[in-house]
Amino acid sequence: MNLIERARAWLAQDPDPDTRAELAGLIEREYLDELHERFSAKLEFGTAGLRGELGAGPNRMNRVTVMRAAAGLAAVLGPGKHVVIGYDARHKSDVFARDTAAVLTGAGLHASLLPRPLPTPVLAFAVRHLGADAGVTVTASHNPPRDNGYKVYWGDGSQIVPPLDSEISAAIDAVGPVDRLPLGGPGTLTELGDGIVDDYLDAVTALPLGDARDLLVAYTPLHGVGAATLTGAFLAAGFPSPLTVEEQRDPDPDFPTVSFPNPEEPGAMDLAIALAAARGADLVLANDPDADRCAVGVPLPGGGCRMLTGDEVGGLLAEHVITHTTGDRMVATTIVSSTLLSKIAAAHGVRYGETLTGFKWIIKAGPGLVFGYEEAIGYSVGSDAGLPVHDKDGIGAALTVAAIAAAAKRDGRTLLDLLDDQARRYGLHATSQLAFRVADLSLIAGAMARLRADTPAELGGRKVLAADDLARGDGGLPPTDGLRFRLEGDARVVARPSGTEPKLKCYLEVVVPVTTDPAAARTTADTALTSLKADLTAALGL
Repeated sequence: MNLIERARAWLAQDPDPDTRAELAGLIEREYLDELHERFSAKLEFGTAGLRGELGAGPNRMNRVTVMRAAAGLAAVLGPGKHVVIGYDARHKSDVFARDTAAVLTGAGLHASLLPRPLPTPVLAFAVRHLGADAGVTVTASHNPPRDNGYKVYWGDGSQIVPPLDSEISAAIDAVGPVDRLPLGGPGTLTELGDGIVDDYLDAVTALPLGDARDLLVAYTPLHGVGAATLTGAFLAAGFPSPLTVEEQRDPDPDFPTVSFPNPEEPGAMDLAIALAAARGADLVLANDPDADRCAVGVPLPGGGCRMLTGDEVGGLLAEHVITHTTGDRMVATTIVSSTLLSKIAAAHGVRYGETLTGFKWIIKAGPGLVFGYEEAIGYSVGSDAGLPVHDKDGIGAALTVAAIAAAAKRDGRTLLDLLDDQARRYGLHATSQLAFRVADLSLIAGAMARLRADTPAELGGRKVLAADDLARGDGGLPPTDGLRFRLEGDARVVARPSGTEPKLKCYLEVVVPVTTDPAAARTTADTALTSLKADLTAALGL
């Protein structure tokens, strides 16, 4: 079929009046460039599921794309299996969730639908808690407002990994027109009540939280779905109700007060920081829109706020969990996170695991996992009973950070003092990122090819001691597109294309010994990181 014929065939099966009208207009006006962009490619189903811009066509998120994905999942699972379905508050999320339920039950599977838009960790928890075979959540996390996504979990409550992604993708490709799919039976649909949220809250409030509770928190859910669940968790654990940024409290898929709904982006935390200053809060917390990530800030005595990096929060959480658990335990993080966790683990005599990026790998690091984190402000906190959520959990992480901060406050200290303690004990592990967003993905491929063909002898004035090509499986990990440079003076650089955005990401770390003054070590580290960024930018040619 030619381009117009493919568009008309898609239009004929589309059940959504919005995208039907959109596509009919493009066909009528013969907007060939736009049609080509939508029909010359398709959203690829991978370990992150599907994610993309809303709109008509196979290269967009829409009801046809979602129904095809559900049919592919149903084919891999088979009749009689049980799938839990969750969704956030983005545009069309509720519709996509119900379409998924209709397709699954039409294929003879049993579906359980969460009662309303809820945090992603509630869905991940529910899969294991209900003994389901798989889970689906409709979310695009912290992507722009125009996006949505579709993430699949397996029966262990963690995100799928290869080869499952390829099996589901192949099954999706075999799906015919969605208007021929049987919908709504013979399988059954169960609409879950608030009991599943209560069970999740019971699980996260059973984490090791100590007994200090005097803490005033300023919090923002960034127009996402986290506010009610986080507030419920704090109250159930005995903490005061957090102060919540009113302008960002309620879910809003347009995210009107932020340019990008990611707490790591410049300006996203401004309202929460202002609220903390106005009310004298002890701590600033934020979730991203689906509440699987947690950002942490410490208000400063002279005004302003020091936002902690994901690696800094990871180090604090790790030491807290290790000192509040017993037995044969493991902690894990990824190849792009700080090396600090390995030193904390060694000092406390617990096992350490290092994985590829993504919680789907962290969760599979090994038995006895009680804590895992990734530098992109994602954490899963456990207890002697293990991890209640086999994925990032921004609610459980926020609760545990509050417990750490409350205990520090009781001693007349803050999280910043605890970071200084760790710097003196393990050395200052300073990390930073260098990211390049592109419109043309070939620029990223070209930059990686240049680094592979002409490995720098020196970066930031430090000799490159070793270069690991992660695509070859160097370091004993499954192959992935990435390069890791080990530099003299205990420094490291990792470069890799993002798996969810058109970005090349570079992760830098410099370790500086601390004798008495962590502030001086931070100055030294900042200078070293700046020099590394300059040389790496030149080497990449971006």
